[in-house]
Amino acid sequence: MENITDKKNAAIQGGEFLIKETNPQDVFIPADFNEEQRMMAQTCRDFVRDEVYPLLDRLDNHEEGLMEDLMKKAGELGLFAVSIPEQYGGLNMDFNTSLLVTESVGGGHSFPVAFAAHTGIGTLPILYFGTEEQKNKYIPKLVSGEWMSAYCLTEPGSGSDALAAKTKAELNEAGTHYILNGQKMWITNAGFADVFVVFAQVDGDKFTGFIVDKGSKGLSLGNEEHKMGIKGSSTRQVFFEDCEVPKENVLGEIGKGHLIAFNILNIGRIKLGAATLGAAKKVADLSVKYANERHQFKLPISKFGAIKYKLAEQAIRIYAVESALYRCGMDIYRKEQELMAGGANENEALLGAAREFAVEAAMLKVEGSEVLDYVVDEGVQIYGGYGFSADYPMDRAYRDSRINRIFEGTNEINRMLTVDMILKKALKGELDLMGPAQAVQQELMAIPDFSTEEETLFSAEHKAIKNLKKAILMVAGTAVQKYMNSLAKEQEILMNIADMAIKTYVAESTLLRVEKLVGVKGEEAVANQIDMVRVVVNDAVDTSFKAGKEAIASMAEGDEQRLLFMGLKRFTKKDLYNTKEARRRIAAALIEANEFVY
Repeated sequence: MENITDKKNAAIQGGEFLIKETNPQDVFIPADFNEEQRMMAQTCRDFVRDEVYPLLDRLDNHEEGLMEDLMKKAGELGLFAVSIPEQYGGLNMDFNTSLLVTESVGGGHSFPVAFAAHTGIGTLPILYFGTEEQKNKYIPKLVSGEWMSAYCLTEPGSGSDALAAKTKAELNEAGTHYILNGQKMWITNAGFADVFVVFAQVDGDKFTGFIVDKGSKGLSLGNEEHKMGIKGSSTRQVFFEDCEVPKENVLGEIGKGHLIAFNILNIGRIKLGAATLGAAKKVADLSVKYANERHQFKLPISKFGAIKYKLAEQAIRIYAVESALYRCGMDIYRKEQELMAGGANENEALLGAAREFAVEAAMLKVEGSEVLDYVVDEGVQIYGGYGFSADYPMDRAYRDSRINRIFEGTNEINRMLTVDMILKKALKGELDLMGPAQAVQQELMAIPDFSTEEETLFSAEHKAIKNLKKAILMVAGTAVQKYMNSLAKEQEILMNIADMAIKTYVAESTLLRVEKLVGVKGEEAVANQIDMVRVVVNDAVDTSFKAGKEAIASMAEGDEQRLLFMGLKRFTKKDLYNTKEARRRIAAALIEANEFVY
């Protein structure tokens, strides 16, 4: 029987990683960035090092005008212009470059929060959904940093359920202005924004976007919120009391605000993955340096196996999420080019491409934020008692990290969305899951194939990934058959399936990256990366077995449960691998370099 992942396809569609195999030569890896892109990234890192780091304490104390001044400097340097068309003052660079810029400012604590809110959710709704008049009025000034922006979606009673917003907008009798009444909360950049993208219900039930200018009659701000982390970012409530907004400031169509909110979130999620990647690299770098400098028992603590494990595991998880991030970024870019070739304009194409890969974007948001949480937690542990001190860098890193599992939709929501979006694509005929799922069911009933395949460098890893995809199809297919339309209520099972999908996508991405690197540099030059991918695949199998076991135990009984569990064990069977020695080799390179080198 043909394996479900035997077919290779460069132009893979969103969610198709489950049923198709990708050629390593078709993925983008960080080694593929050109000199111009690397220079752009270095400009961003230099800006964070020279302009942001010296001000961190003052930023956290909300010194008046400080973050706004930093943002204006970033705008003057062109850091806001990366993905904006040239006609509006932008550089019109590709999607992976915008991810690289986001990553490169990601280690700047509160600064990337303000940066991302302005360049992403604060600017892109106008760029993608605004009229030509709106774009010409707002985008050039937002790109240059002359104006700052904020995005007003969340309300006290509507967090994850964004469409339940209660802010109202009613057209006045003269038909010239909409009158807004309501409040928004957790609004990033609110304290210094010149432009607010606001969502309100027109006529009670038509969710609609508006552009509201600072100084509009009836617009007022609450005090700065006292937050656990990202203290340097401005976060305030925004109040609308008979706030007058010209009708020409309606953003998009009346009643179509959800298209703005959800499409922008697709882009925001993958960019959050990029920002967390940059933050994780910074913390891992600090961890290595401190482990080499801190002595206990007359030795640097980097000499001890427990610390080597932590340093290596930080690097492995960072490398894996980075592999998946830029793989997905290139897939989005290719889809964008395909849509433009079919007649779509640039804005329609990017939105369509991001929507196509919304599944992967949600997974990267989850994985990126959880990798950063792991990295900062172990960073505190490596610093020991000093990690708990506000005079050392891990205190701020630890607190600043925590919001990322809530931003852009909680990780629980994004896990459930991952499965929901895949199933909806299948129901619409956009993703052929039925055939591969049936093939897996037939395989469960058949005698196992004991034939041996040709041994290659990564043959075991490829086999493991193929089998993990089968395990996902088996568990997800059973859940769909069992619960049908009520599957949405089985949130624990959805999250089990999502965990399997996330770890499989990240592991496959890491494998493809390292396989491509081996082809370019040879095995010896990337020996540590080979160790990394073997650890990543090994751990993905273990995680998938646990998640699959929990799902099967909760939705099947008797013979069906035994059959499914037998299939899961078959699909997660692997040889023992000495991860201890692999991690020690990975850590050795970090310790010798005294910096994060991967």
